[in-house]
Amino acid sequence: MLAVAAILIFAVVGAYWNSFNVPFLMDDSLAITDNSSIRQLERIGDVLSLPSTGPTASRPMLNLSLALNYAEGGLAVRGYHVVNLLIHLCAGLALLGIVRRTLLLLGLRSRHGAAALPLAAFAALLWTLHPLQTEAVTYISQRAESLMGLFYLLTLYGFIWSVTAESRNCWLILSLAACFCGMATKQVMVTAPVLVLLYDRAFVSGSFRSALANRRWYYLGLAASWSWLGFLMHRSSLAAVGVGFSEEVSWLTYALTELRVVTGYLKLAIWPHPLVFDYGTEILATDPLTVVPYALIVAAILVGVAIAWRRSPMAGFLGAWFFLILAPTSTVVPITKQPMAESRVYLPLAAVAVLVTLLSYALGRRRAFVALGLVAAGLGALTVGRNHDYRSELSIWEDTVARHPHTSRGHSNLGMVLADMPGRMPEAVAQCEEALRINPTYAEAQSNLGRALAQMPGRMPDAIAHFTEALRLRPNFAEAHTNLANALAQLPGRIPDALEHYEEALRIKPDYAEAHCNLAITLAQMPGRMPDALAHFEEALRLKPEFAEGHANFAMALTQTPGRMSDAIAHYEAAVRLEPDLVNAHVNLAAAYAATGRREAAIGQLEAAARLNPDSAAIREHLEKLRARRQP
Repeated sequence: MLAVAAILIFAVVGAYWNSFNVPFLMDDSLAITDNSSIRQLERIGDVLSLPSTGPTASRPMLNLSLALNYAEGGLAVRGYHVVNLLIHLCAGLALLGIVRRTLLLLGLRSRHGAAALPLAAFAALLWTLHPLQTEAVTYISQRAESLMGLFYLLTLYGFIWSVTAESRNCWLILSLAACFCGMATKQVMVTAPVLVLLYDRAFVSGSFRSALANRRWYYLGLAASWSWLGFLMHRSSLAAVGVGFSEEVSWLTYALTELRVVTGYLKLAIWPHPLVFDYGTEILATDPLTVVPYALIVAAILVGVAIAWRRSPMAGFLGAWFFLILAPTSTVVPITKQPMAESRVYLPLAAVAVLVTLLSYALGRRRAFVALGLVAAGLGALTVGRNHDYRSELSIWEDTVARHPHTSRGHSNLGMVLADMPGRMPEAVAQCEEALRINPTYAEAQSNLGRALAQMPGRMPDAIAHFTEALRLRPNFAEAHTNLANALAQLPGRIPDALEHYEEALRIKPDYAEAHCNLAITLAQMPGRMPDALAHFEEALRLKPEFAEGHANFAMALTQTPGRMSDAIAHYEAAVRLEPDLVNAHVNLAAAYAATGRREAAIGQLEAAARLNPDSAAIREHLEKLRARRQP
């Protein structure tokens, strides 16, 4: 058993070795970089109280795991990836144990008992090495899926142990604890009590009545975990995170869409290509006739599962496993912002892996192990390749629009990545315009196009028009209010209008660090408003301590405040430590050092600035002047 576990660990680490430097992506900003609740682990109440929106809403166990990561390594991505991989490894080992012990139960021992360990090992290898799992493992904020999956598996594993172990009640208590932890990680855990009951009925008790009678207190405990989940969900608005009925997406539209989505998941489980990071909302089904083939496929499989439940408990249970775990996200309650996400197949894929392993063994006996080994190796190689697609924000969004060109969000996000790269602004504008061609009512794309245009000479009126349209489409869009305020602040006589939009952005989103910072920059330029500006800078950095540009701008304001030069230097130092390629921060820190007589330190900062921007004549001139003043 230890040797098999070691092989599994070695294989999974080999498949994910190139994922440790993948940057924060998309929802990672809400879950980690902009999540002030994970900043101070010692204030456990803040960690568990959670923000009301975003990936950690209603998920205190997820938030706690991110807070532990932050306490250990701040915003260094490697630590988050290591933890994600450890979670995935532990889940793989739990699946290994579940399959092995199930095959050793009395009803299955005669057929599979002799090969229980290798069958469990190959099932776990196929599951952990499958490239469809990369989104739940490599995309950091999707830890919600893998961590919930681990607790889900531990809930079932604890129950299975209780069937044969002497310390029966201890294992049942551990199972209950895992279930409650899972409910505090992701809402899909709601199906775990039902799946455990199905397992009990299929492999242990033989009937639902017997199962409930034999372990009444245990099932009452599992049912109580639903109340715990309900309490957690009551604390945040599901509508705020894109879940629930709306005028844009009806229950019927979503249900029809999910028929196509579920068949897509099954296809990717068997043939994992193409994998897409973000499918967007354009996959929603608007014509019922287009989903008829998918409806027939799903109906046929469900009928097969029902028949198998009566004739073959293992096959019936695996079918129930796949569809039951998908049910919360693939039935009729819309997840409006993301109807399809590969991470949701994380746990359902285990049923496919086990079924493929058992069918292969039934057809080829031990000869099947060679084929399964080759398949596992191939899946591992595909996972390495898929992780390579995640190597940068540019690469993953380019890959997304190449494989799924009809996603407005993909084009819009690619545009924003390109806008931050020198010389790529025309491409950024083109990507945002393509997003709006696909979906003219996409407020984020309107705002992103405005941001790109605002950086181009003579295009500020066009930028303001797009910001205004974004706010017409979505009045409570805090980012668009801030972007419009930034644009207005650059126009003569429009400062009062800019202040109104900054204040509206902060009314909508009080913990919006960038809005506090930009408002502070504007206030610092107004007579008599420096105290207000400093207060907003301080709030921005309280919310986001690693905000390098916030530190740099705060430092600039402090240099204009009598007696605050030492504080200004401290913030400039923080800025260049957090983001070493901020050229202006190096230059301004050099000026602050020079003003306080620290000439050599000033020269060092200008040398760093010159390396970052070798074409700047002004930096070279200032550097030469300081060098000339050195004592002979």
